[in-house]
Amino acid sequence: MVDKVFCKCAERLVEKLETYALSGEPVNMEARFSQMTLDVIGLSLFNYNFDSLTSDSPVIDAVYTALKEAEARSTDLLPYWQKGKIARLMFDVILVYFLQIDLLCKIVPRQIKAEKAVNTIRNTVEELITKCKAIVDAENEQIEGEEYVNEADPSILRFLLASREEVSSLQLRDDLLSMLVAGHETTGSVLTWTIYLLSKDPVALRKAQDEVDRVLQGRLPRYEDVKELKYLMRCINESMRLYPHPPVLIRRALVDDVLPGNYKVKTGQDIMISVYNIHRSPEVWDRADEFIPERFDLEGPIPNESNTDFRFIPFSGGPRKCVGDQFALLEAIVALAIVIQKVDIQLVADQKISMTTGATIHTTNGLYMNVSLRKVEQEADLALSPSG
Repeated sequence: MVDKVFCKCAERLVEKLETYALSGEPVNMEARFSQMTLDVIGLSLFNYNFDSLTSDSPVIDAVYTALKEAEARSTDLLPYWQKGKIARLMFDVILVYFLQIDLLCKIVPRQIKAEKAVNTIRNTVEELITKCKAIVDAENEQIEGEEYVNEADPSILRFLLASREEVSSLQLRDDLLSMLVAGHETTGSVLTWTIYLLSKDPVALRKAQDEVDRVLQGRLPRYEDVKELKYLMRCINESMRLYPHPPVLIRRALVDDVLPGNYKVKTGQDIMISVYNIHRSPEVWDRADEFIPERFDLEGPIPNESNTDFRFIPFSGGPRKCVGDQFALLEAIVALAIVIQKVDIQLVADQKISMTTGATIHTTNGLYMNVSLRKVEQEADLALSPSG
């Protein structure tokens, strides 16, 4: 997965960045990271190449339209599009959308566009499921033992179909679409804010690049390299502390309960947990608003909810913790390592970076940076040239 998907997509991103480096044009890193993570999730889930970094297609447009609509619905004060209760978790919203479209959605332009987008995605995913099922059945493929790896198609869809579990195509489609929503925007936002924080701290950026150069020696990262990229991982951890995705968790009470502090909760009530406020609370963090990757011990375990006494919960915690946490961290560190290995980045001057909060924390107007080819890369090229 690391070389076939993560490295492949990150290399495409770097190729795109190199064109900006040569032209001198600023690049919106938020948009580029979003495209890269869409490509990653497409290959990982469906073995489907969105190729969004280099091409446009109706499917790509549909994905972004649906994602924007899902996020808009998570923050709409008047959810005219939905029947029933107002408060819904963002990832519930996109699934409810498949089933509940009332009359008003047929005449509101935004909703008409969103409905068409969802239908495009749904039809595409259904076609992929049908084709993959036919291939698995034809090859009489089935998982044996504890491990399963298909070199030609390492996608989650192939794994699920080969597992032969009884699951309907409708459920499989909706589960995959949930993964598409949850796994795309979050990692893109993590990379956006990490590169932003590093651009504001040249010492930290230099330290991260030195580590990447030392560990990788100019090659692409392998799975076993990740545990050696300790400082880079702490930069990502610290970025997720300052800009968690999602910034708010919502849980619904299944029974009446009383929380610590004598807060009474009724069945069906939604409880909002502000991850953002916990992560920036001076009561639990020293210099809470500062970017300090070293606050997490380099030789200690990767911080999570358990070893930080639930002060650090970017993936939530407990039985409903994000199941894709390790996937997201691996994707982020591989992508970031390749980017800072190949290019230098500098924030465009006089640019105001502000936050827009939804299911994740976005920049309001993008994150524009000037990129240039790393000098270490240029020196290596000269050393290898016939005249060098």
